[in-house]
Amino acid sequence: MGKVAILVEDHYQVLEVWYPYLRFREEGLETVLVGTGRGKYQSKEGYPAEEEISVSDVNLSDFDGVIIPGGYAPDILRRHEKINSFVKDMFGQGKLVASICHGGWVLVSADVLKGKKATSFSAIKDDVVNAGAQFLDEEVVVDGNLITSRNPYDLPAFCRQSIKFLKGNILKE
Repeated sequence: MGKVAILVEDHYQVLEVWYPYLRFREEGLETVLVGTGRGKYQSKEGYPAEEEISVSDVNLSDFDGVIIPGGYAPDILRRHEKINSFVKDMFGQGKLVASICHGGWVLVSADVLKGKKATSFSAIKDDVVNAGAQFLDEEVVVDGNLITSRNPYDLPAFCRQSIKFLKGNILKE
């Protein structure tokens, strides 16, 4: 069974955390909420989430992928070097790095967008382009182990492609 980290911080977009969290579990994948070490977080709407492990305690080899949800949480997440290193190392090892909406801010800070095709919420398009990505306004963009989407309406395609990638990689092992 594969294991996926879902990053969480205050002001997360509730659907972009809980939809993949539950959808991946339906597929037999283990999902784990990974936070910055504060323990409990609130969505933009006040919905609670409790980290199951702090990024400080994460062992990269335990995970097959990472999901970076949107909301305003990515602006907080990207300020933590351990988050950026975790994402960059996952990317470098060819593991799934999937980002939706404002999650692209973490991709920028993790320095993984140079030469890649990607999408994000339109408000951070300039950030994504300035980080070296070719921006595509599509519901899901797959470029190797990088999977990106624009907003909660794209979640079905985002999860479908992420699960397809994960199952393909897990079967290879």
